[in-house]
Amino acid sequence: MSSAKKTTDHKEIRKWIEDRKGRPSVVSSTHDNGQEGGLLRVDFAEKDEALEEIDWDEFFKIFDENKLAFLHQDKTEDGKESRFNKFVSGEAD
Repeated sequence: MSSAKKTTDHKEIRKWIEDRKGRPSVVSSTHDNGQEGGLLRVDFAEKDEALEEIDWDEFFKIFDENKLAFLHQDKTEDGKESRFNKFVSGEAD
């Protein structure tokens, strides 16, 4: 069984996302709505029209202001590269 890791380390998060050709993004409908900068997401390969790409500085500003941690999986159960990720509340373990 492949397990997920939890981190708040910006370098680790950026490397994981970039290694999978992801882009830092927010849900478009939540961006600039005055509520903590928007809901963070990672946009992969094909652009998702519901997401708005943002730069890394803005991404980590929202991440830190909301006291988030990044839950991610390196490999799937069958050993392939995983894209599973989720933004969760709290500090890294």
